Amino acid sequence: MSKPVLRSEIIDDPARFDTLAPHWWRLWEQSSSATPFQSPAWLLPWWRTFAPGDLATVAVWRGGDLIGLAPLYLEHGTAGSKLLPVGISLSDYLDILCVPGTEAQVVAIIAEKILSVGWSQWILSDLPEGGAGLAVTHPDLKAGRPAAHGACPVLAIAGDETLAGCVPSRRRRQLRRAHQAASRRGRTALSSARGDAQRFLDQLIRLHHARWAGHGGGVLADVAVEQFHRRAVPLLDARGLVRCWLLAIDGKTVGAYYGFHHRGRAYAYLGGFDPAYAEESPSAILIGHAIAESIREGAREFDFLRGQEAYKYGWGAIDRWTMRRIWTRS
Repeated sequence: MSKPVLRSEIIDDPARFDTLAPHWWRLWEQSSSATPFQSPAWLLPWWRTFAPGDLATVAVWRGGDLIGLAPLYLEHGTAGSKLLPVGISLSDYLDILCVPGTEAQVVAIIAEKILSVGWSQWILSDLPEGGAGLAVTHPDLKAGRPAAHGACPVLAIAGDETLAGCVPSRRRRQLRRAHQAASRRGRTALSSARGDAQRFLDQLIRLHHARWAGHGGGVLADVAVEQFHRRAVPLLDARGLVRCWLLAIDGKTVGAYYGFHHRGRAYAYLGGFDPAYAEESPSAILIGHAIAESIREGAREFDFLRGQEAYKYGWGAIDRWTMRRIWTRS
């Protein structure tokens, strides 16, 4: 029996983009570079919320199976149109999704197909080292050299939930002091908010605003960003991908942690705390708890995601860089 012929299509209709979801999930589950940020639970709400241009997503099919997907859109400007990844800015990792073993074929087909769209510059950012997007090549494309894009400090996990096998002793002492300070303030309680996404987001948004009041407002000060998370978190939660924790002292919620867990890797995405409890270090207590829980779940890495904030290195994290590449037409 002959193998099904590979075919590609440009998806420029948002309704058609939505209908990809079941095929997209099956591809995402197979793709070796998949993270929660490339799932339909993240990128479909991103497009519904922001839609900053015209969809130009490339899908590659083998029979009825989706074997490759490059979620892209066109951003139009006076200097021409840029081809950008759906999810840019809020996503810490992005890449072309491929069924393992088809990467070379898929990226070649995507490169050929996308040349039929009018653009002057194609930018792929937040690509993991070894990502399929870095391998895009075509005679009619002029590729710039891959460049380091963003540092994502990563903690290699070892040992047990005492954190002794992976977190520096100084940070563990600080964490013990934070727990002691919180206990002196009142009865402490850590609880999972999985299954109750909107209640969790109410608390996270309140605490994030409190944390960043007078300091630019933080990422959740943007109403559209809040709306995006309210759409995405329930979908991610339904797939078991979110890890949301709340810290209460004497019945008052004073800290929130928003992260993910997928394929042996935990991701710390966002948090917030009540500044009135800064001496009790609610953020440190929550991160320590999230690392311990990720160890219990068998994670090998705890990814602090994009940004070189000093506190990440105090936990023992080491930079891992994502890449950026730009193509123009030859």
